[in-house]
Amino acid sequence: MKTTYLKIIIASLFLLGIGTNYSCKKFLEAKSDQKLAVPTSLEELQGLLDNFSVMNQTIAGTGEASSDNYYLTKEDWESLSYENEKRIYTWEKDFLFPQDGRQNEWQCNYTAIYYSNTVLGALEKINRNQGNASKWDNIKGQALFFRAQYLLRTVLLWAVAFDETTASSDLGIPLRYTEDFNIPSVRSSVSESYRRILDDLEESANLLPIKSNHPAHPSKLASYGLLARTNLAMRRYSSASKFADSCLNLYSRLMDFNSLNQDANFPIQQFNEEVILWNRILAPGTISNSVAKIDQELYDSYEDNDLRKTIYFFKNADGSKAFKGYYEQLASPFGGIATDEIYLIKAECDARLKIGDFGMQSLNTLLKTRFKEGKFIPKTAISSDVALSIILAERRKELLMRDLRWMDIKRLNKEGANIKLTRILGDQTYVLQPNDPRYALPIPEDVIRLSGMPQNKR
Repeated sequence: MKTTYLKIIIASLFLLGIGTNYSCKKFLEAKSDQKLAVPTSLEELQGLLDNFSVMNQTIAGTGEASSDNYYLTKEDWESLSYENEKRIYTWEKDFLFPQDGRQNEWQCNYTAIYYSNTVLGALEKINRNQGNASKWDNIKGQALFFRAQYLLRTVLLWAVAFDETTASSDLGIPLRYTEDFNIPSVRSSVSESYRRILDDLEESANLLPIKSNHPAHPSKLASYGLLARTNLAMRRYSSASKFADSCLNLYSRLMDFNSLNQDANFPIQQFNEEVILWNRILAPGTISNSVAKIDQELYDSYEDNDLRKTIYFFKNADGSKAFKGYYEQLASPFGGIATDEIYLIKAECDARLKIGDFGMQSLNTLLKTRFKEGKFIPKTAISSDVALSIILAERRKELLMRDLRWMDIKRLNKEGANIKLTRILGDQTYVLQPNDPRYALPIPEDVIRLSGMPQNKR
């Protein structure tokens, strides 16, 4: 079964222009009468969704690698194995993704979307009845969630930041609704792209159980969490707050960092109690903790009694700091959804909407678990502007290396934050100005060549 489904995926990816290392000649020489099996049972469909290497462990992190939480020395930059990773670091205008047959983030995202569409298409041919309704609904909800998750990852990288005034005309991403790979890929608008994501997530929330039987499986909690993240990216703060509330009202547990072993190589357990949806990122070499050094000003912003200062970081031989606070208990970034992010979304939205104590209660609930026992002094704010400044600083400190900073820079610059990024390599300085066209990354060149879609402005 797995081999048959792989053939389906390879064929679809080629014709969609998503990119594989199969040549056109080899594909066209395939036997025309080749029969490919289609999943026909709920068990087979669940099997597709349980392919964790596609749905839960993905090549990603290009946004984090492009952001400002870390830096590379010139020597470490020169030692990177792949030219495209060097180009990511200096925000080059093209060829940020492999041209040599290696997988890339675009390909991985659309592979997961294709799996989701295959499941949704097959479900339509399976009768939903009283005996299978719960399983049928759960499978549909999972497929809708995964499709939305990977569409969101794609739009956050390959489209400009959402802007209500231009979203209907800004170029978004290809929206694949079915498993029919004969339908050409075309770019939808940013508005259409986000509408599809929101619709999928809202429907999935109505179909999924509150909690799943494993953190790798989507749940109602995960749908609410991703809805909160999506609306935050769109700067729709009232909606983001509503979904953050919906999530936290059902599940709000946090880790007490006092219970963690600060001296461990990787102190945070993989499936810890904060994890709502598990996803592991196979990240670019640029953000490997063997070379990526945490920005010193960012490190210095952690207070002495803040346990994250020892749980998140270790000292290199040269005195610089590297990151070890992955929610994976190994050196791979966590790309899923966890309650700490949801608390921060709730806090930020309350500050922006000038609600109650401007988000300080949500923020303090989180921070109390991050400080040495008895040493935390609750944060206060005399205005919503002060509160927002505190919350955004804590958001950056808490969600380090979670593949969220690029999204934040894009949306915050739309709010006038004027975040300018700078890289220094020897005597060469690279600058990325706020709202630069390069914040919408170039679509892989082979995808443009095969599909004919318009490329992002450079």
